[in-house]
Amino acid sequence: MEALKLVGEVLKDPSFPADEFEKTKSEELAGIESQRGEPQAIAFNRIQRHITPFPKSDPRYISTFDEQVAGIKALTIDEVKKFYKDFYGTNNATMSVVGDFDENQLKSLTTEIFGNWKNAQPYSRIVNKAIPVQTINESIETPDKANAFFVASYNFEFRDDNPDYPAMVLGNFMLGGGFLNSRLATRIRQKDGLSYGVGSQFSAGALDPVGSFFAYAIYAPENVEKLEIAFKEEIAKVVATGFTAEEITAAKSGWSQSRTVSRAQDGGLAGTLNNYLFLKRDLKWDEDFEKKVMDLTPEQINAAVKKYLKLESINIIKAGDFAKAKAKAAEKK
Repeated sequence: MEALKLVGEVLKDPSFPADEFEKTKSEELAGIESQRGEPQAIAFNRIQRHITPFPKSDPRYISTFDEQVAGIKALTIDEVKKFYKDFYGTNNATMSVVGDFDENQLKSLTTEIFGNWKNAQPYSRIVNKAIPVQTINESIETPDKANAFFVASYNFEFRDDNPDYPAMVLGNFMLGGGFLNSRLATRIRQKDGLSYGVGSQFSAGALDPVGSFFAYAIYAPENVEKLEIAFKEEIAKVVATGFTAEEITAAKSGWSQSRTVSRAQDGGLAGTLNNYLFLKRDLKWDEDFEKKVMDLTPEQINAAVKKYLKLESINIIKAGDFAKAKAKAAEKK
């Protein structure tokens, strides 16, 4: 309870000390500068800017490193104070707590601290959408970096109430979400020895129809061509022939266990519950969803993957010191 009181004090009565404001700006600027030459940061920024091409005036716009620096340098403490005054409050707030506590006491204290804290500006949810883009495949030089980074992604119209959502979730788990046992890890990391880390993710919006496929790999720059070939071959193989019944049985077990472990973590559970308050869901949604996954047939999974995993739609960005790798390769010839 004392922690909640402290949180309330910090949130409702911030002091905005000028020296701390300038210190925070300096730290943010230093962080951006440290990322300018990093393959992972560069690749992420480039692909995010491409697949979410919102105009600069839009809150969803992805800034370049230069734009981030310029924005922070131009920011004043008065602008921060005004933003706080306009938008901070609990008009539309949700809260979830996980642990050993007195529920009635917690509710009473929360109402006492936050019940009358209102934000001046009304809440309006920013609607997301998948924007069709021309597929790109780019290489970006990052001199003197030992490792290179590969990222592949695309967005498409898809929401988590789509009947194929459970099949896509388990399909991605087998493709690259299950890490060491996934198709991508087995081929690229274990068999070919091309990558230090490789994996994929699939997500779908709960409110807006935005599905997203994402894959990554960390590797030595000299392996860039072999890695991309292996990645594309595994995607094509999954689309063409699908997953085996044995793979699916094993994946269901591993996926189910991972869900159980996640729910056992207080922080993760609190986050889920709080998100569900906003979405008007409860853990019965999880129960129903997990049953759908466990009831999936190989035919359902393979049909969904074939329908939505589009190699021709995947945007690819590779960042690394490829010039040095090529020069070394030429010297050996």
